[in-house]
Amino acid sequence: MEHPSVAIVILNWNGQNYLEKFLPSVFNCPYPNLQIIVGDNDSTDKSCDFLTDNFPLVKVIRNERNFGFAEGYNKVLAQVQADYYILLNSDVEVTAGWIKPVIDLMESDNKIAIAQPKIKSLINKNQFEYAGAAGCFIDKWAYPFCRGRIFDFVEEDKGQYDDNKEIFWAAGCALFIKSSVWKRVNGLDERFFAHMEEIDLCWRVKNLGYKVMYCGQSMIYHVGGGTLNVESPFKTYLNFRNNHYLIKKNIKPSRANFLIPFRFCLDFLAIIKFMADGKFKNAAAVSKAHIHVIKAFYNNTVKYNRDVSKTPNLVGMYNKSIVIDYFLLGNKKFKNLREN
Repeated sequence: MEHPSVAIVILNWNGQNYLEKFLPSVFNCPYPNLQIIVGDNDSTDKSCDFLTDNFPLVKVIRNERNFGFAEGYNKVLAQVQADYYILLNSDVEVTAGWIKPVIDLMESDNKIAIAQPKIKSLINKNQFEYAGAAGCFIDKWAYPFCRGRIFDFVEEDKGQYDDNKEIFWAAGCALFIKSSVWKRVNGLDERFFAHMEEIDLCWRVKNLGYKVMYCGQSMIYHVGGGTLNVESPFKTYLNFRNNHYLIKKNIKPSRANFLIPFRFCLDFLAIIKFMADGKFKNAAAVSKAHIHVIKAFYNNTVKYNRDVSKTPNLVGMYNKSIVIDYFLLGNKKFKNLREN
């Protein structure tokens, strides 16, 4: 039987060092019907020269400027033909045979539109990696978390998540998606630029009734934080702004109109915490995010996405508060949550 065609697409911006280190593992993937593409976001280093000299079989698609993660991928994937896309970060080391288990899982059910592998830390290979771990979830207040990583607590991999499980969203560092679904929802929302755009993509897909899955038989290693440092005020700004965009776009207005002001109040607690820790630029970034959110909502440039089926898929939404579980009840592992 012919294998579905798969395109691994790596979005690169000044990441020659990552390409040198990790592209060989990707290039040596044994999957039979595979193309490898690097989309370059107008790098100013010698990334493209390196690819031409060392990986002439890798197709390079160049964007005329740095469009960020979301728009950058949209522009590149508009030029790619395959049954499945794999959006893969440049700072990922893959393992042998990592593609086929995920594709087999997705082929087993036409409702499965998106999937991710097990994601472990390249720095500490016994641990899950912060940005994806063993599948991703969201609580009723729209706080995202992962199975294997809740807030700053990261679990060791002891085989506890070697299953296949339906989740709420898949990590953007190694996201498998059926190209037909990608085209149906018009890819990533370019207003996000970077951070949480993959949650928005998965949420929109689930609102149409599709499934998002985690495949425990596939594994990769991720460096993490390769583009924006975790302490970056710009990253703080994007995370707070984009989380409100998520709520506005994907939750019915009757609930979003309550949830957004409530989240603003919680965000002010984050501002106080940043200031207490001496991180004044991060505190200012949250305020800047609030200003831009209010402007976007007032101008109606971010609004509820009404392309929702009668039966949106809410599997993977935790119907309690992950903040209360973690900070008040001390439940730091997924298995200890009040429901999972």
